[in-house]
Amino acid sequence: MRKKITGFFILVIVANMIIGCLLTTEMSLQAQSISTDVISVDGRKLFEVSEAGQFSAESRAADANLILREAVRFPDPVKVEIVEINQLPVILVNSRHLLTVTQEDTFTGRTKQEQAKIWAQRIREAVQQGQEERRLSYFWRAILFAVLSILGAIALHLMLGWVWRYWLRRLVPREVNHPETGAQPKGIELFLKLTLFVVRSLLSIAIAIYITDLFPLTREWSRRIANILWMSLTSPVISIGESSYSVINIIIFISLFFGVLATAGTLTNLLRSRVLNMTNVSRGVQESIAVSIQYSLIFIGTVLLLQIWGLDISSLAILASIFGVAIGFGLQGVAKELVSGFVITFERAIEVGDFVEIGEFMGIVERLNARSTHIRTLDDIVVIVPNSRLLDTEVVNWNHRASVSRLVLPVRVAYGANINTIRSTLLEVAGQNNDVLKKPIPLVWFQNYGEDFLNFQLLVWIAKPRKQFQIKSDLYFKIDETFRQQNINIPFPQRSIHLDSGSFPLQLSPQLENSLSQLSEGLIALLKSQLQTDTSYDANNESAKNQQKK
Repeated sequence: MRKKITGFFILVIVANMIIGCLLTTEMSLQAQSISTDVISVDGRKLFEVSEAGQFSAESRAADANLILREAVRFPDPVKVEIVEINQLPVILVNSRHLLTVTQEDTFTGRTKQEQAKIWAQRIREAVQQGQEERRLSYFWRAILFAVLSILGAIALHLMLGWVWRYWLRRLVPREVNHPETGAQPKGIELFLKLTLFVVRSLLSIAIAIYITDLFPLTREWSRRIANILWMSLTSPVISIGESSYSVINIIIFISLFFGVLATAGTLTNLLRSRVLNMTNVSRGVQESIAVSIQYSLIFIGTVLLLQIWGLDISSLAILASIFGVAIGFGLQGVAKELVSGFVITFERAIEVGDFVEIGEFMGIVERLNARSTHIRTLDDIVVIVPNSRLLDTEVVNWNHRASVSRLVLPVRVAYGANINTIRSTLLEVAGQNNDVLKKPIPLVWFQNYGEDFLNFQLLVWIAKPRKQFQIKSDLYFKIDETFRQQNINIPFPQRSIHLDSGSFPLQLSPQLENSLSQLSEGLIALLKSQLQTDTSYDANNESAKNQQKK
């Protein structure tokens, strides 16, 4: 989400720059049209004319272009000739006055007659070509070229995607901290995606310009828009000090900056995986060294890039001094949050859209501000967490440098079940769930033998950490249903008591034994008398019932 918002704002800024450049270029073109103007046929520039006496360059070009447009519409061969009127060569097209060549129209070292002959030849060739392009045979040939160019562009578009998926991504070193998922470093991946997007965009623009240039009716507008767009991209739009920069310069600068980030990330990953792993220092020290080197490379590369670009970096020292004065006046807390936000944003350990766990809070990162981070929990409650807490405490990020997460589901089965059946059943249940990824494939681990159960673990990978509790619940429901269908028992706690029938270990005195025997005899006699009483009572009741029946 954060990448989409950032890309949208970049597109808006670039669009505003392009619109401003278009307006500026249009005004400059209008200013330039005061002195010279273009003679063209179907958008093809032939030559430029200047002012001549009381006739402006714009009026001379408008009259000539009107005559040429009428000439190319008729299939009859065009007749271009040069006559001399008042010692000035005049170009006639089908006996109509097209243009008078003056001294202002000629180049240095060339006479008016020579210039008129050159222009007449260009007009003749351009009109003939325009008439040829208006024939039906050329129209169908242009349609064929347009279709072939579109198909070629689609094929090239798909080929670029294939190169991105199967070649460029293999050149990027795998992330060391996630060998199972093989996640790519996001800096390099973003740079390659941006490059792919720019190449595809340029390809689409080139194909659109080529197709519109095939047809004479659209060629003039196509070339006019292309010229305005090119001048807009190359015209200065930003002035910093004595240097001016165009849109192309800005795009190149941004691309080089991403290149610096990608190069620093690649060198750091190579250093981490090839050099630091061979040392005996702890992993934390290795990571600290790698991060320090990465930041140093980025800082040095950025400074060199700014100097090569001609920017004055003395303003950075001024900002640093202002920041130090602010800290001295008691803004340590604010500065701490600002620096923490800068570190989080620059390090990209936490991004918008990541599913994180901070203490007792678990949710999706919705916004990264300068001083705080907004997290929407599973209860749809937004929790505002200071940025410094994200650096001071442990944060579990389920999406960091990887798009998948693993869930572990403990499963206990009673003794007597076939472990191969249990394994196949668990894998079948995992494969039927739509939220469980097919790659990496689910796994079943046999952990150990318990006191009264077999201990298994079902390992599945998901792409939506926010739904992990729902996915676990669905899997457990399905596991219980499947186990009941296949008569696989789930154990419950059991305790067994075993009594030995041997001699009682205690020794009683004769008096106590005599008393216990008398007590037992008395109890037996009492029970017998009670039993006789109950029997006689039942007999009397039975006889009474018989007499009533009679």
